[in-house]
Amino acid sequence: MALGRSMREVLIVDGGNPCNKPVPRSHNLLGQDGRSPSVITSIARQEVLQYPTVNFLKDIVETAKAVDDYFELTTITGQVLQAKKILLTTGLKDEMPEINGFEACWGISVLHCPYCHGYEFRGINTVIIASGTTAFEFAELISHWTDKLSLVTNGEAELEKDQYQLLAEKNIKIIETKINRLHHTNGYLQCIYFEDGTSMDANVAYARPFMKQHSTLPEELGCEFHNIHIKVDQYQQTSVRGVFAAGDNCSPLRSLANAIAAGGVAGAFINKELIQSEFFRSMAVPGPGNHSANDIEEENKNIHNDVHYVGKNQHT
Repeated sequence: MALGRSMREVLIVDGGNPCNKPVPRSHNLLGQDGRSPSVITSIARQEVLQYPTVNFLKDIVETAKAVDDYFELTTITGQVLQAKKILLTTGLKDEMPEINGFEACWGISVLHCPYCHGYEFRGINTVIIASGTTAFEFAELISHWTDKLSLVTNGEAELEKDQYQLLAEKNIKIIETKINRLHHTNGYLQCIYFEDGTSMDANVAYARPFMKQHSTLPEELGCEFHNIHIKVDQYQQTSVRGVFAAGDNCSPLRSLANAIAAGGVAGAFINKELIQSEFFRSMAVPGPGNHSANDIEEENKNIHNDVHYVGKNQHT
């Protein structure tokens, strides 16, 4: 929206399969609380496409590379696109554990964030599926939303002695038996069955499955990473000049509010860079491709987009 309101030629490329697709309702988003992700996306698309310089393409960017002073992108349908800047909002992909029923419940009653969904599941039978430090920290956090809490480690708990003791004092039961399956109805958890034949009632579970970048584009473009996240500065600029990122591909805060805020910051500073480039064009010096100011001017005439906004669902 920031770029559309700055009269920038923007192409949004999106495959239409976001990671929050199974979530019935999104929360903790001011002005949109309780709406489904698909409705929020539809409203957002209608709003940004009101600006005549913003366009939308349902496709998936397969490759991207720097070519002199611009970027060339190719989609899976064979379209070749050019842009002066790229904004990556490609997100992270959750790697589902091999637990029968886990994926069917993911985003519905097996959750990752109490701020997004904890209020709706407050005060009921809750389990945390995790082990080690992650399990202990998760138990501490979720205990604020319910006192009916159990820790299911699906194997050895890998906790420190003092952690066992504190959890016991808080009446948080620890179950190390391997999980057989999650029994659910249409994604809503009802019971956990274990490999030893025992079971326990549960209405909601919290888990943190392994995650990876949803797209290989950041790596192809040469972006630096901090652990699994793209490294960005306070303006959402990556280590690659002209490439920006926003959302959970570059932040541990996996929320719509955070992604929207980061996108707004990125849009403003992309536009600032473009303004500076245009303002000082008459004073331009040879760039990475050893082009003169006149060469750059001629190239810019042939680049149809100031910015490509590469959405989630690359390589789905």
